[in-house]
Amino acid sequence: MNRRRFLRYTRGIAAAGAAGVLGYTFGIEPHWVEVVQRPLPVVALPASLVGRRLIQISDLHVGPRVDDAYIVHCLQTVAELKPDILLITGDLITYHEPKQLRQLREILTHLPKPRLASLAVLGNHDYGFRWSMPDVADDVAGELTRVGVQVLRNESAAVDGLTFAGVDDLWSGAFAPERALSGISPTQAAIALCHNPDGADKPGWGPFRGWILAGHTHGGQCKPPFLPPPILPVRNRRYVAGEIPLADGRRLYINRGLGHLLQVRFNVRPEITVFTLRSAGQE
Repeated sequence: MNRRRFLRYTRGIAAAGAAGVLGYTFGIEPHWVEVVQRPLPVVALPASLVGRRLIQISDLHVGPRVDDAYIVHCLQTVAELKPDILLITGDLITYHEPKQLRQLREILTHLPKPRLASLAVLGNHDYGFRWSMPDVADDVAGELTRVGVQVLRNESAAVDGLTFAGVDDLWSGAFAPERALSGISPTQAAIALCHNPDGADKPGWGPFRGWILAGHTHGGQCKPPFLPPPILPVRNRRYVAGEIPLADGRRLYINRGLGHLLQVRFNVRPEITVFTLRSAGQE
């Protein structure tokens, strides 16, 4: 092989490799869901809930850019995992027009019925354009309520002795953790739901020292190996994905989400999180 043929050969390999990476990034990984299984230790967890399965999904982004059949398949996977408690941490839709609410209604007919409870909080996209359409948020909440999901908007709900405090969206201006956590003592078994992890850095959490389950970041969607993602929709650049300990003893878990705004993911697969509840002394 002479030099000219060698260069042509290596250029061909490079082009084929680039095409393969692009095909994977745009065509495969955005729909290659990872089921992440991990324990969730909770202080003062009632004995009746030890070993129960809590499933978190986030950022479905029902709308023109996410295939409805893909989301339905994700919900079927959740059903096969047999949740005891189902949690949805916001951004159910990407709002462009009322059609998205009709899409959401149809997709929610496939939402599984957990044994104990279904709970949700809203995200910024659930508030429509520039997070400034509370009527759209009310409609999203109404569609969830229609299928038996309790939407927590700066309020709490108890499930067999475990309290869930749901904080409304940060960017919409409805964020009020002090209201969501009102009446919850530091020794009480409690978990907070907060779509945007930046909310963990805002005042209003008081003596709460439990878990905060969040979404919003999509894990950055594209992450070079061994490097942080170049684009994140948060101020705190630590808040990418997975478990993050906070300085005051709280723990944050960020789900990478199922949907997308652009159909592209690299090294950041969409996620269904399966938590097994444990007493904090059983870690």
